[in-house]
Amino acid sequence: MKKKTADNTVNVAVLVSGGGTNLQAIIDRRDAGLLPSCRLCAVISSKKGAYALERAEKAGIKGYTVDRKACAGQEEFEAKILSILNKSRAEVIVLAGFMNILSAEFVKQFPERIINVHPALIPSFCGKGFYGLRVHEEALKYGVKVTGATVHFVNEIPDGGRIIAQKAVKIREGDTPEKLQKRVMREAEWKILPAALEQVCSDILERGAQNG
Repeated sequence: MKKKTADNTVNVAVLVSGGGTNLQAIIDRRDAGLLPSCRLCAVISSKKGAYALERAEKAGIKGYTVDRKACAGQEEFEAKILSILNKSRAEVIVLAGFMNILSAEFVKQFPERIINVHPALIPSFCGKGFYGLRVHEEALKYGVKVTGATVHFVNEIPDGGRIIAQKAVKIREGDTPEKLQKRVMREAEWKILPAALEQVCSDILERGAQNG
């Protein structure tokens, strides 16, 4: 991986599987001039026809599909993703609603260069099997009064990488998993994910300047 690009930004690829609301939050922050250290170089979807790809096209970002169901297995799936990442010269990867667990072999190629947003305050309601609505269902079932979102680096343990940022969200009386999911996205995920991405890319550029 290169230390930095010629225009002093870091190439960022976003991996998605669905609607791309977290991707849109990143795009909006970029368009507001608040991601000066980032260049969005690719959006890769694990599902055909994901709306996130339309968001990418409207934002002028190259979009790709690596259909997980069409691949013979995890090895082929990851090899195709890696090929796109290399072609795009991606230096940082964002998992934004990417509904696939990457292998330890894949993750080890990008040490502290892959970030993920999880819809809870890690270490609560996280790990294998905790994704989507289930996270919010479990939070409500347990009766916690505060939940939130966490941005963390990805390692070989699901939701086990170093935490970059967290933001708390209060649970309200009458919350359903669906209501809570939307509020956590609006009040936490869409704010801390772009901010954490900028922080990570800025740190990479700073280290590159010091070493250069």
